Amino acid sequence: MHRRRRTALVLSAALAAAAPLLTACGNDAHPGAAAVVGGQRITVSQLENRVTEVRDAQRAAVTDETQYKQAIAKTGTLTRDVLHGMVLDRVLHRAAADAGVSVTRKEVQQLRSGLEEQAGGAKGLETTWLQQYGIAPERLDENLRLQLEAQKLAGKLGTDTSNPAFWNALSKASKQLDVDLNPRYGTWDVTKSTRVDAKTPWVREVTAAGNEQSA
Repeated sequence: MHRRRRTALVLSAALAAAAPLLTACGNDAHPGAAAVVGGQRITVSQLENRVTEVRDAQRAAVTDETQYKQAIAKTGTLTRDVLHGMVLDRVLHRAAADAGVSVTRKEVQQLRSGLEEQAGGAKGLETTWLQQYGIAPERLDENLRLQLEAQKLAGKLGTDTSNPAFWNALSKASKQLDVDLNPRYGTWDVTKSTRVDAKTPWVREVTAAGNEQSA
């Protein structure tokens, strides 16, 4: 079980830090959209709601104002990180579907139960995911499903999530979905497979934190 938990934590960190090979461009044709994936919009409102979930969870987790401000400082790029996760979720789901990979609710619950055991309970697991990965408690199951899809997809490809073959599969899916990212949230550098800040310093992120400015 310890090995299983380490695998899950490593995968969480990898998926949080590594950007998929997404093709991005301005989306002036899609007002109000943070991104368009497969013709479906991720609206700015949806993105802000997700950010609010995390901020509310952070506020509930600490009562000390100084600690809360420290938590905010550690997640200064939260809006962009959350959008990355929302886009990655759809890209990975498409790649998994193309490979004939699916994840059941039972599998998610089994993974969660094992992780809760290692974390000392449901609250401990929720706190860990919130602090380390910026995942709100109500999105925990979604994140675990994402990671199980990634693991199963890598297994189907005969590789692991750190191998280029895995990310190439995501690249193929992202191109099929024609991912279109709003420039205010940056662009995707295909060569380096990472997010690059847009060169528009006058554009500021609008988040539920009110005075939070993009890092």
